[in-house]
Amino acid sequence: MRRAATKGRPVVVKVGSSSLSSPGRGLDSGAVQRVVDQVEALWRDGHPALLVTSGAVSAGLPVLGLDAPPTDLPGSQVAAAVGQSKLMESYGAAFGARSRVTAQVLLTRDVLARRDQYLHSREALERMLDLGIVPIINENDTVVVDELKLGDNDRLAAIVSHLIDAAMLIILTDTSGLFSEDPRLQPQAELISAVRHTDEVLDELWATSSKGVLGSGGVATKIAAARMAAWSGIPTVIAPADDLDVTIKAVAGEEVGTWIDPHSSKLPARKLWIAFGLPARGKLTIDAGARKALVTNGSSLLAVGVIGIEGDFDSGDAVEIFDSSGLLVGKGLSRTAASAAASASGTLVHRDDLVVLV
Repeated sequence: MRRAATKGRPVVVKVGSSSLSSPGRGLDSGAVQRVVDQVEALWRDGHPALLVTSGAVSAGLPVLGLDAPPTDLPGSQVAAAVGQSKLMESYGAAFGARSRVTAQVLLTRDVLARRDQYLHSREALERMLDLGIVPIINENDTVVVDELKLGDNDRLAAIVSHLIDAAMLIILTDTSGLFSEDPRLQPQAELISAVRHTDEVLDELWATSSKGVLGSGGVATKIAAARMAAWSGIPTVIAPADDLDVTIKAVAGEEVGTWIDPHSSKLPARKLWIAFGLPARGKLTIDAGARKALVTNGSSLLAVGVIGIEGDFDSGDAVEIFDSSGLLVGKGLSRTAASAAASASGTLVHRDDLVVLV
């Protein structure tokens, strides 16, 4: 199941707050150095590497005299604004000591939601890699509202993997990978070495995972990111940040962390954007007949098969499509506004604008 990453293709490395800092102490310079060493090793090995990093909020806490992240949104935004410069200063110094130039890239869901900006983001990232520059990517937590609560830097890393057609997504964390149970609570928990992105064990882990202390993500966001990357045919390795050779081992296909095997084929670029670049503005629930038409027959979604409509979406907005059991079936662009959907006839989401996700 494991395989080496193709030389010359980029690799996305994501690291979370808990791997970079400790409560009340801000950034751990040694941890930052280890991450930089990992990324630089990929460049030397022929894999242009991008770094998606959390840590801005935790980096700002000591400056503000705080021992724990603020619980209110403005407080989190202030901590992020203060900490972002500290985070980049640390990375810039560490990479600079290795004669490597860095570039700060702050992205938001709204930027990626516009197709033209989505493509411009890709072009900018590709140009940086061509010039030997390490893009250091984070969400713009100072202005973003919901992302601060959802821990979506894992998701952002998957979207960046789509953007630049990565050979691999490596998520560095403070555990050895994914375990059958929470190893902090169950000593008998076993490391999951390799798993397919569709395996039920991931569903079970996703349902039972809890958030981390410093970061806002957890096992659930890492599984979601791996499954997103899978739609581009990109494998994900979830591995320990303190293993000094982990990225080189991962791209070599060696046994390290947890390997999550992707689809054998990948979605076209436009459908990837629909599925993962656009925020959903509404929700459609469909009956069993419509589900079969979408999943088995590859058909468009007809209005007659819709049994529930939620959200205030317009024509052309993205909507998520669920079956009657609550399972996400797909996502697509609605041809009708929510106000007219209940009385519409004919095609509600055309198959050219539809991504089936089961």
